[in-house]
Amino acid sequence: MPEKLNEQDRKLLDALQANCRLSNQELAERAGMSASACWRRVKALEEAGLITQYAALLDVEKAGLGFQAIVHVSLTRHDHRHVDTFIAETRRRPEVLDCYSTTGEADYHLRVVCRDLAAYNRFLEDFLFRLPGIANVRTNLVLKDIKKNSPVPVQLKAN
Repeated sequence: MPEKLNEQDRKLLDALQANCRLSNQELAERAGMSASACWRRVKALEEAGLITQYAALLDVEKAGLGFQAIVHVSLTRHDHRHVDTFIAETRRRPEVLDCYSTTGEADYHLRVVCRDLAAYNRFLEDFLFRLPGIANVRTNLVLKDIKKNSPVPVQLKAN
């Protein structure tokens, strides 16, 4: 895998991020290459770990998950066992769509979806508040999605 992406790589990646269900032939046409070269290049991008997965993106409300929150979590201290437990348990919870370790006021920021407020309260009481080392949890309710599921801007070039 070359260190830098070429123009055909960028076209392939943009097209796949927009619609990963394109046929190899359609993808090749968009990138301006033959179908066999396209297949080999996509395979190389997968093997290099640049393409990590293919997925269908769902509308959370239509999936019955009308409650969304950004949850800011601070640990009491950075005891290695508490951090490991928090990370492992958070990864197991289907309500947690994203979890980021951050600097600033909170140690972790989670994007959580639930059916409703009562389900979120159960998530807090039965799961998050029971984890060892939790010092503070602050919830910001998501009122409306402005921008989400954005593709990685592969057309941006490093200076």
